[in-house]
This record gives sequence, structure tokens and C-alpha cells, in this order.
Amino acid sequence: MLYDIRHKTTFTYEEVVSVSHHVLHLAPRAHRRQRCLETHTLIDPTPSIDSRGEDYFGNPVQYLTVQEPHERLIVEASSRVDLEAMSSPKLAASPAWEDVRTQVQSIAPSGVTPFEFCFDSPYATANDDIRDYAAESLRPQRPILEAVMDLTGRIYREFEYRGGVSDVSTPVREVLLMRKGVCQDFAHLQIACLRSFGLPARYVSGYLLTHPPAGKEKLVGADASHAWVSVWAGTAEGWIDFDPTNDLMPANEHITVGWGRDYGDVSPINGFILGGGSHQVAVAVDVTPVAS
Repeated sequence: MLYDIRHKTTFTYEEVVSVSHHVLHLAPRAHRRQRCLETHTLIDPTPSIDSRGEDYFGNPVQYLTVQEPHERLIVEASSRVDLEAMSSPKLAASPAWEDVRTQVQSIAPSGVTPFEFCFDSPYATANDDIRDYAAESLRPQRPILEAVMDLTGRIYREFEYRGGVSDVSTPVREVLLMRKGVCQDFAHLQIACLRSFGLPARYVSGYLLTHPPAGKEKLVGADASHAWVSVWAGTAEGWIDFDPTNDLMPANEHITVGWGRDYGDVSPINGFILGGGSHQVAVAVDVTPVAS
């Protein structure tokens, strides 16, 4: 399946910005089911420094410095991605989660290992309440994929999707108490649940193809960034994705931009500015299937 993706961010500042530095995670990364066929970024004003590379986790990253005084900054990334559908694994045939926890500790270091995703991170820190919540799904000797799918469904059913009640810095313990939030909150919560039992889980940032209501046209710019979870299920299964916001295993409508320990590792645009005062941010995202 081919997709065209457009992600436009406009920063409008109250005062003049004299210089700004930014780190972008906007180019989709390659993985076993996904190829990024092309990607480019338009920046206004034109940056004096514009370089690309990879971060610690192997995600494509772009570094910008804008030295021209400006009251507005526009960052528009466009990409075309080829995504293969994932065949559904047999949940009950996966190894017991305790076996996965043991196995991950014996993997020889080589690059970024699953073991590095077993620990608390700034936005995904567990406590006893989170561990207790996870324990309802992680029953003794339960197959790991079956247990994670159960946890995915519980978060979907027991938490309300509601914007404006949290931001990316809201601790997962507060999300657990509120029982509401958005996709980043639910991903952080599920990650904290799994890591509290020593299981490797990583945060996945990307896009989700959305479908308008029946009889309605899809609005331009109405899509959004999305977040979900990937769980390492042993050497045979590898990394498997789960989406607690939608109670499913991503197949062919989730486009991956990058992954890391949590949102802080793969935020779309990060950095700092000199000047500017208060500012407003407008984001427009389009995910469009391309006829093959």
C-alpha cells in the first residue's frame, strides 16, 4: 500500500526570534514492512544549517538552524511510503511472558538491544498501582501476545479518549487515576505496565489513516500524528505492534516515523529559540492512499 504523507507545522511568535535550533523526526523510517520511497522538507525561512542523520535508535533525524530574524516558522514535510500489511500472529502460540523476560536478559549486546526498553523512562515511569493494573493481564505463564492484546483491550475499554485533559508530560500514574487521555497517554501507560514486569516495550510515533464519517468527505489537514506500542515477544516473534487507542494490532494503516523509549525520544519537532515571547502552533496532517 502506498501513502503520501504531508505534515505542516506553523509556529507564530509574539516577538521576533533572532535564532532557532530544531531537531526534526518527520521522515518515516524503514523497517521490515515499510519503505520510505521519498521524503523532503520545506522550511520558511530557509535555514542556514540543514543536515540529516540518524539518532541513537536509528530513526532518521534532521537538524536545523535558522539565523534570520523571524516571527513565523513553517516546517512542511512530505513523504511517500510503501507499507506491506502484517499477517496476524497466533497470540496463543507465543511464548509465556516469563520466558520472554528471561530470554531478553541473555541477548548479547549488538546495537540497540530489546533489554534497553525494559526500564522506566522519563514519560513512562511505573508505580505499584500501574503494576497492579498490568497484573490482571499478565497472569502466570500466559502467552505474551495474548496477554498484551488483553491489556490493549482493557485500556481501550476502560479509558476515555479526550483531548485537553493532559499533555505529553502528564505522569502515567495520573492517567491511570483519571482514566482518560489521548494516544500518547495510552501508549505511555501500556509501556509502563509492561516494563513494570521486566518486559521490553517501546514507543512508536507515526501516522494513522483516518476515515471520515459515512457520506462525508475527508477534510484536508484533518489527520494527526499517532502513537502506539511495540512489544518484543522473543527471538522468534521479534517486535510486534499494538494500538491501545484503537484496540488493534496495526496492519496496513499505521505509518511509522520512529521509535524510542517514549515521546521524548521521537517528538516531531524539538529545539530552542532566542526571543519570540509566547507563541502559537498550528499543525495540519494529511495521510492519503495512492492508487497503485
